[in-house]
Amino acid sequence: MFDYRSVALQVLDTEIQALQQLDQYFDESFEKACQMIYSNSSGKVVVMGMGKSGHIGKKIAASLASTGTSSFFVHPGEAAHGDLGMIESGDIVLAISNSGESSEIISLYPVLKRLNIKIISMTGNPQSTMAKLANINLTISVPKEACPLGLAPTSSTTATLVMGDAIAVALLEARGFTADDFALSHPGGALGRKLLLKISDIMHHGKDLPIVAPDTSVSEALLEISQKKLGLTTVINSQGELIGIFTDGDLRRILDKRVDIHSTLIQDVMTTNPTVASPDMLAVEGLNMMQDKAITGLLLCEDGKLVGVLSIHDLLKAGVM
Repeated sequence: MFDYRSVALQVLDTEIQALQQLDQYFDESFEKACQMIYSNSSGKVVVMGMGKSGHIGKKIAASLASTGTSSFFVHPGEAAHGDLGMIESGDIVLAISNSGESSEIISLYPVLKRLNIKIISMTGNPQSTMAKLANINLTISVPKEACPLGLAPTSSTTATLVMGDAIAVALLEARGFTADDFALSHPGGALGRKLLLKISDIMHHGKDLPIVAPDTSVSEALLEISQKKLGLTTVINSQGELIGIFTDGDLRRILDKRVDIHSTLIQDVMTTNPTVASPDMLAVEGLNMMQDKAITGLLLCEDGKLVGVLSIHDLLKAGVM
């Protein structure tokens, strides 16, 4: 049987070696390229690339856009047939080609120059035509491709991707881009739920709140727990203040002690000073509190008054965990 695993390990080793020498290209040109993009508050970064470079370029454009740098991809071939109109004066073109001799991109340079558009090239050959005509060239040269024929772009595309990621993350850090900023461009899916969803969006409130008075018997409190199906009940005094909580775990503990649930009052067995949180917190922050405290329910209060209850099951249903 062919040794596929051995070949895979060779590919991994070759590409790791390529990336290990990439740090030499995070030089003054890299800093200038980042500063050019950072300072260009009104324009966009337009990424171009043919073939495999184009596929990598699309990912780089997407990474820039999702981390605070307005960016999109334009196919060089389509640009020559009308899509060049998408590029405006003030934009910055990031042109990618391992050889640096992509004729489709080079043919666009005169028009880009006429529009006074700055060009950052990303090439494996700093002496190439694209590199020499660009305002800044970022070198992505690799010792060799992982392809044994030296033909299929492998190590070179990996290096290009890393260079693009480095630009995106460097700009993210420079701008002070936050998780909240990130969430605004990722409202869908699990990521959006984790970053945008607030406790108030999923908490139980109003008639769904399990509430008993301090002089309620444990047996009566159990009816409230069963009806509200949250595995707990809160204990509220006559002034409307939260004074305790009683959970399924508390019930197991008192049963082990053979406490009479019919004659015992909830105030005598409840847990005082329960963990509380604000309903304005992010749901993921509520999850962190539950994990830190090893609890499955969280009480939400405003001005000392109970306004909601959040259970671990609510977080599961919302896809936060």
